[in-house]
Amino acid sequence: MTVTGLPFPHAVQAIRITRRTRPRRGGRWRTVTVYAVTSLTAYQASPAHLADYVRGHWAIEALHHIRDVTFGEDGWQVRTGNAPRVMACLRNLAIGILRHQGWTNIAKALRHNAHDAYRPLAILGIIPP
Repeated sequence: MTVTGLPFPHAVQAIRITRRTRPRRGGRWRTVTVYAVTSLTAYQASPAHLADYVRGHWAIEALHHIRDVTFGEDGWQVRTGNAPRVMACLRNLAIGILRHQGWTNIAKALRHNAHDAYRPLAILGIIPP
């Protein structure tokens, strides 16, 4: 069975996601509703699976946001060869190590570790803490 009336020829399911959001620095709550369509059948993806897919998407977006904003990835000039992929891997590694150390604010963690050249080496276990 396909979803009718939509300009998506392969749409099988349509979902509505309603979120309550509030600015980080306080402010009023607001309700935001977004819609998504998928070609997956209900057998292939139950509502719970679709919710997991959406949450997983935002986890990836959060990582890209950190890489874009904190590391300035979009402003980087090298775009050929393996360099972009290697640098993305190194940035992901740095984020993962800092998260493993308990940091939730990656920018703050980078500033903290930049003040002492030995801190990153101690975190990696290269030198004693």
